[in-house]
Amino acid sequence: MNILAIETSCDETSASVAANGTKVKSVVISSQADIHAKFFGVVPELASRAHIANINPVIFEAMQRAGVSFEDFEKKIDAIAFTSGPGLAGALLVGAIAAKSLASVYNKPLIPVNHLEGHLYSAFLEHKGVKPPFLSVIVSGGHTELIIVKDFGKYKFLGGTRDDAAGEAFDKAAKMLGLSYPGGPVIDKRADSGNPKAVNFTRPYLKGTWDFSFSGIKTALLNYLKANPVKNEKHLNDICASFRQAVAETLCFKAFEAAKEFNLKQISLGGGVCANSLIRKMFLSEGRKNKIKVFIPSILYCTDNAAMIGCAAYLKQLGCGLKYTAEQLKPKPSLQLENWI
Repeated sequence: MNILAIETSCDETSASVAANGTKVKSVVISSQADIHAKFFGVVPELASRAHIANINPVIFEAMQRAGVSFEDFEKKIDAIAFTSGPGLAGALLVGAIAAKSLASVYNKPLIPVNHLEGHLYSAFLEHKGVKPPFLSVIVSGGHTELIIVKDFGKYKFLGGTRDDAAGEAFDKAAKMLGLSYPGGPVIDKRADSGNPKAVNFTRPYLKGTWDFSFSGIKTALLNYLKANPVKNEKHLNDICASFRQAVAETLCFKAFEAAKEFNLKQISLGGGVCANSLIRKMFLSEGRKNKIKVFIPSILYCTDNAAMIGCAAYLKQLGCGLKYTAEQLKPKPSLQLENWI
């Protein structure tokens, strides 16, 4: 089954063509990082405008790379998937309209996909070994959540962030330090040259709950900088390394505690923050120590991308079919993760 998938939940415009969910024939991603950099965060109106400008060229390029043209679209594409939420209202609307237009012209079924499910199943694109039940750790700019995937489309939400998501914390930390946006990659790079024990930032483990809270780490950094302004490059690198260590340890501790508590032998990561080099190393190392298999997507599939939406769509149609109501096909900025079965 060939699915053309479209992802426009935030500030990446992406399209992909894949067969049977995991055989990716093409994936194209147009980033808006440069547009939002001077604002140190995504500006919804600017994001929507950029999606409008990018959506057609991105879809066309994804089709071209997959060997699909508008002339043979009807023969080569079986369904069209799109991110229906959660995300920015205007951004989601652009993707939904593009998907619905193509579906109308070529009489193809539509599959609405929850953005979080894209991250849930992103490791499936490259790792054949992962299968339910497993613990999904979603770590991105807007989400930090622990979810047990009991089966395809059957979830148990354990906990999420009570304030800042991990990616948001990295962005705000970078701004305090006078670094560029997005903050995660630049802090990660500098941290490699720093001492992770230089500053003992708080670890908000929130024992007794599976929730996260990263506002405390952010405040600890702010208070530290007030008393200890950055002196030089070495000092800056040490701060970055210490901050990264605190965030990574918090994520890893909570995830493995949850896996042990619920007797899960697999952990799958998803989301842009999973590109962080220390988080990747720490999870893989802890996995080996605890005899828990850890699956992490390659950097390409950590970020928001349409290939993961196509993968989730394929799995969803296996369980739900290809018929959805008009209400289910509406873009929903606050869409919650729901069971299919």
